[in-house]
Amino acid sequence: MVSSSELLNMCGIAGYLSAQLLIDEDRARLNAMTFAIKNRGPDSEGHWLDAEAGIAIGHRRLAILDLSSTGHQPMVSASGRYVIAFNGEIYNYLDLRGELEGCLHSSTSSLAGRTEIGWRGHTDTEILLAGFEVWGIQRMVERCIGMFAFAVWDKQTCTLTLGRDRMGEKPLYYGWQGKGQDASFLFASELKALKAHPVFDAAIDRNALCLFLRHNYIPSPYSIYQGISKLEAGCLLTLSLAQPEPTIVRYWSASAVAMAGCATSFTGTPEQAVDALEVMLTSAVRQQMIADVPLGAFLSGGVDSSTVVALMQAQSVRPVKTYTIGFKEDGYNEAVHARAVAKHLDTEHTELYVSPQQALDVIPLLPTLYCEPFSDSSQIPTFLVAQLARQHVTVALSGDAGDELFCGYNRYLLASKLWAKFSLLPVASRSIAARGLTAFTPERLNKLLWSVQDLLPISLRQASLGDKLHRAASVLASADVDALYLGLVSHWDDPASVVIGGQERLTLLTGNVPKLKGLDDIQRMMAMDMLTYLPDDILVKVDRACMGVSLEGRVPFLDYRVVEFAWTLPQSMKLRDGVGKWVLRQVLYRYVPEKLLERPKMGFGVPIGEWLRGPLKNWAEELLDEARLRREGFFYPAPIRQKWAEHLSGSRNWQYHLWDVLMFQAWLEDNH
Repeated sequence: MVSSSELLNMCGIAGYLSAQLLIDEDRARLNAMTFAIKNRGPDSEGHWLDAEAGIAIGHRRLAILDLSSTGHQPMVSASGRYVIAFNGEIYNYLDLRGELEGCLHSSTSSLAGRTEIGWRGHTDTEILLAGFEVWGIQRMVERCIGMFAFAVWDKQTCTLTLGRDRMGEKPLYYGWQGKGQDASFLFASELKALKAHPVFDAAIDRNALCLFLRHNYIPSPYSIYQGISKLEAGCLLTLSLAQPEPTIVRYWSASAVAMAGCATSFTGTPEQAVDALEVMLTSAVRQQMIADVPLGAFLSGGVDSSTVVALMQAQSVRPVKTYTIGFKEDGYNEAVHARAVAKHLDTEHTELYVSPQQALDVIPLLPTLYCEPFSDSSQIPTFLVAQLARQHVTVALSGDAGDELFCGYNRYLLASKLWAKFSLLPVASRSIAARGLTAFTPERLNKLLWSVQDLLPISLRQASLGDKLHRAASVLASADVDALYLGLVSHWDDPASVVIGGQERLTLLTGNVPKLKGLDDIQRMMAMDMLTYLPDDILVKVDRACMGVSLEGRVPFLDYRVVEFAWTLPQSMKLRDGVGKWVLRQVLYRYVPEKLLERPKMGFGVPIGEWLRGPLKNWAEELLDEARLRREGFFYPAPIRQKWAEHLSGSRNWQYHLWDVLMFQAWLEDNH
């Protein structure tokens, strides 16, 4: 164990189960694993090993609650039965502590008689362990409101249990590696910790690479490495040396919540729905403001982040610290809107206008921040705003998930306006119309439409409109809403034609599609986003960006009570008069004037397409060099080189397709 002078709480876990453990040798291995994720918990580390049982558990801590040594991990339960490494926060831990004290006073167990004074400290980790002893692991987890990933060893049954929160805010990778006596079951918050173990086989999964090119992330349960999986959200995994095949139990299902919510729709008035949502969000924000360290919030000036900040400020005795980054390019700058909201709410606002060079300087860090390939280009501004906030606070709340829960994405509006009409036409007729749209190449359409820009409606005066029309054609030809959704969220439409020896694995979008009974087309798209895009893209982006600077990010909209309530609300309370998030907007308008929010939805991005033709051109050319691609052997060079040439010429905008390849290439260079 480490000395008490090194102690502090959470943020990164790692360990393994193996039949062959030697104390000194395996302590060094465990130390290497936890050191690899030091950024997740820079304050301290802890190790716990039982060579006879074959288990090693490590922890890195970022102190948020109870900064004393009583929060040190791995932590052993009061009876000595359980040992846990825990990453996250249990927001209702004080309520659970009260429940447990009532149980413990009347219990005849080894914990009987413990009183308020008997607790060792004030951490949620200790409460979690006590709950395991009183109610069992699954029943305790079901009582928790929070974000978490944990590994707990049961000394009594010699069983290892891994757990992950309902929505997938905190990451957890696992898998068997090595053969024979060297076989070890590895687990960790990030892949970089697994790689530090000597039995780890860094064999790249080309099938997962195909999925990456389609989605710009690798969907759960897959990872970039063969034999390594992500534990899916809302799941518990158990195994032992006696029963090495993992058993996975889903204790909470987002798809079941969506179906149940739609089946038992909210029957109150719109005003009552707004009242109920305000109360629920206020409670969620209040719980997530609990911390023994400085706390703030990200503020873009949009509906979601403004709502979170407004509810924070309404419950704070001092100005809330808010953070925004801005860009000088108008199409990418939300800082002016955030400033207006911050001024109205009277927050302590900090903004940083980022130069193109500052943004470009982040790119070399990305392969280290993201332990597997990840190419959502908003990863750059997300890291920059996290970096800005970390200069002043240790915890920051964000407005993520508002779009998925309250119908905010443009693709939902597309479905409501166009798909509802086009889907009534026969597929054959729509296919003919689609062929008409694609009769001209995108570059020909771009030139033609550019020449008549002044005659077009303002909404259609866009660069690369020909590319967008070709995308619209593929949507028009979709056989059903599932095909429509897959088309809208895909980058490379046929990634197996680009990856040598690769074949797409089945996902929730391509074969394991959930039934989602009772949901209309828009609700179905929202549910698919909640099941896929939210946990595997948005939450990964936020977690890695924040952890990269040792900042804890919290997401009030992901309080599972808010999620479950949102799904009971009828669509008319979310999408009204062509505008999404109606009910959420009504909550916000009680704190912020509507006029401050009246503007088109703006993505949180950077001008990657322009940069690839400018300051990033040489960097990209080196990574996309044909000889290099052939030598590395993962991609067929021809389709990539063709898109690169078309992008450089300006005839097509292939920024997303190229960024996918570039992020894999950069990751490969840094990790192999």
